[in-house]
Amino acid sequence: MPPRKRENNFMNMMGSTASVQHFTIERQDCAPVYVASKAQYQHYEDEALAVFVWGRLLVDNESANAQQLADKIKQSASLDSLYSSFSGKFCIACFDQSSQSLAVVNDHMSIQPFFYSQQSTGLYLSDSLDLIEGNKATVCTISKQGIYNYFYFHCIPAPLTIYQECKKLEPACRLTFVADKTPVKQNLYNPEFSKTLADGGQAEAECLDVIAQGVEQCSTQNCGAFLSGGLDSSTVAGMLANQQENAKTFSIGFKVDAYDETPYAEITAKHFNTDHQVLYLTPEDAVEGFTNVAQYFEEPFGNSSAMAAYFCAKFAKENGVDTLLAGDGGDELFAGNGRYAKQKVFEVFAQTPSLVQSVARGVFVNDFIGKLPVAKKVASYISQADVPLPGRLETYNFINQFGADNMFDETFLQEVDTQAPLMQQQDRYKECRDDDSVHKMLYLDWKFTLADNDLVKVSKMCEMAGVNVEYPLLEKSVVDFSCTIPSEVKLPGSKLRDFYKRACKGFLADDTLTKSKHGFGLPFGVWMKENEQLKTLTMDCLNAFKTRNIVKPSLIDQALESHQSVHAGYYGELIWIMVILELWFQGKDIQEQPVGGEEQVDVA
Repeated sequence: MPPRKRENNFMNMMGSTASVQHFTIERQDCAPVYVASKAQYQHYEDEALAVFVWGRLLVDNESANAQQLADKIKQSASLDSLYSSFSGKFCIACFDQSSQSLAVVNDHMSIQPFFYSQQSTGLYLSDSLDLIEGNKATVCTISKQGIYNYFYFHCIPAPLTIYQECKKLEPACRLTFVADKTPVKQNLYNPEFSKTLADGGQAEAECLDVIAQGVEQCSTQNCGAFLSGGLDSSTVAGMLANQQENAKTFSIGFKVDAYDETPYAEITAKHFNTDHQVLYLTPEDAVEGFTNVAQYFEEPFGNSSAMAAYFCAKFAKENGVDTLLAGDGGDELFAGNGRYAKQKVFEVFAQTPSLVQSVARGVFVNDFIGKLPVAKKVASYISQADVPLPGRLETYNFINQFGADNMFDETFLQEVDTQAPLMQQQDRYKECRDDDSVHKMLYLDWKFTLADNDLVKVSKMCEMAGVNVEYPLLEKSVVDFSCTIPSEVKLPGSKLRDFYKRACKGFLADDTLTKSKHGFGLPFGVWMKENEQLKTLTMDCLNAFKTRNIVKPSLIDQALESHQSVHAGYYGELIWIMVILELWFQGKDIQEQPVGGEEQVDVA
């Protein structure tokens, strides 16, 4: 018989459930599967299958509903065999009545979030971590490893979450659940990268065509675009302007010159004649929105540009926009981040014969010659090159700079695997099917920079503002196309995004093509020195955070002192992630030390 829908355990949650959808899948000889969703999902069931679809699913570039997908699954060898025909932002759950197995799979960039938890009472699936954590039938314990990873990444990368018992899907992840066993995991999107390019001019023209199709696929009637003035947002805004009359674009400005990008946004807006509007953010706005933004995320999230994304999305909503197009992804597809070029320099030494490396170390890395100015620089170069990728990317990570022993409480650290974050990065880096270091870094960043960080930031802040968000540059067709461009064409020498810039020449304004990379960064460190309200909020949070015995009090004192005297931006970021963590704990009403023994979250 087919799965039976009934009132499930998710009904016992967090007050009103009027906007939450529920479904239960009864399984033979094991606990049920409980499904809950904040967003609307599609559902189809018959005697053979129960299929659920979240988000926007395309099969062979055509929109597909749950019933159409079920028909496709029945006609194919497996869900895996169909995956190459999928695109969009989606998550699919498919229960096979005959085998009593449940397969869950998501899109290539994990744009559509999804969480699960295997508990004694059943398997819980949801697009919302809060719906699982808020269920009175589940146990959700704050994870020390999750907190440590948060300090390392400023977010908690999949598959871990802030709760020990809950996991989230990684990009292009297929999980298969059979009975109460640990799910079997498979990565379904690990593309090949081309080594050669037959016709560069044709590829440049195709690049713009593919992006135009992505923008068209993502745009709606009441549509607008984020516009920072950089390459990515300008490209998306320009494509939207070509497709819609009086296209709306939105920017955030700051009265801090080093952070304000509005002049570049104005260049693009004028170039494409968009209906452009700018909102200037003040320290007072930050004070007003700080707590709400920090507590809206379902787990601690420390990207300091989140607040700017929220205010920009809210501004767009107030101006009649229902969907915003974001430019995220271009740097990670076409090699636009400075670290890619920097690491190419170090890889020259890392790839030289071991004998040459040994001689160079013997000559330059010693107490006598190493004191000479030129030799000192060479020795520094060698010491950095000796750290293999991807670990070398984390040279300036707070934990690597200060040392975990100097940052964290000793008792807290005893229950943490300090190597786990690096091992996560190494696994992803090695998983890439190409041996080119730039492509390996791009593949790494698809997960850790995009899926785990930037897309969470923009998606959640748009959700908070009440607007939908789409990512045209991350449409699967665009990602697939980027893989056809060889590394040395994307990034010849140190020329960041050289191919992309050549493709956009004549389309984007010349000043846009030559500007340096920036984005919607927030001048928190500067504001905290100048605004008393923000300073008071920060100090109150840090004093409360000291009592949680996660970091050593001396770390907080050092960060505050160095913020005032050494580098406001760098230490402001460290202060930010601690304040955000404390505000998140307060939002969950966690009054006591949150990471000891059997301490559990209680939001009843």
